[in-house]
Amino acid sequence: MEQNENTENAVRIPLIGEKAPSFKAATTQGPINFPDDYKGKWVILFSHPADFTPVCTTEFMTFAKMEDEFKALNTELIGLSIDSHYSHIAWLRTIKEKGKFRDMQNMEVKFPVIADLKMDVAKAFGMVQPGASDTQAVRAVFFIDPESKIRALVYYPLSNGRNFQEIKRLLMAMQTSDKHGVATPADWVPGEEVIVPPPGSCGQAKDRVDNAGEKYRCVDWFLCFKDLKE
Repeated sequence: MEQNENTENAVRIPLIGEKAPSFKAATTQGPINFPDDYKGKWVILFSHPADFTPVCTTEFMTFAKMEDEFKALNTELIGLSIDSHYSHIAWLRTIKEKGKFRDMQNMEVKFPVIADLKMDVAKAFGMVQPGASDTQAVRAVFFIDPESKIRALVYYPLSNGRNFQEIKRLLMAMQTSDKHGVATPADWVPGEEVIVPPPGSCGQAKDRVDNAGEKYRCVDWFLCFKDLKE
């Protein structure tokens, strides 16, 4: 019996490299059809536990402040919670009229926020996790590339706000890897050295070290760095 209950309550989270689940939804910016409406763009789809909650309010203000920064990176934002369309509208109006956090106030949330009362989208993306809550979505962040594939996902508990600079940093790191065929080291930020992919054979490993110079530098055959000249 216990095994059946566990199976019934299991949460299926889309995995890195899989196609993101498609959906149609009503939002604060009108209906959206994902992924058709976002062809050729990156998407950050994120969930929050509930409207009119303090942590979520600070997060939405921060996303609103950074929206143009994400647009400059060919990235669209989509929010979601298990609240009604009218609750979303009332909350976003309150954020603009009364919200104050750090240096932010009068912040207008222009990106769409999905009304997901039936939990269709939240369940498709594994955002409702019974160990945390049966009625609220956890703080999930999905990075979806222009091919509609899941590239990264980060989950936070209900009680703790997200690091938005890390969200932007990770997005830029993945875009850099795609564009240049490289990897990025720990704590990498744009402008720093990137990692040259490791060689696939003994001969290539020797050549990699022997030919190190102006184009790249090697600490050892498996760890080589280079500057990106944009």
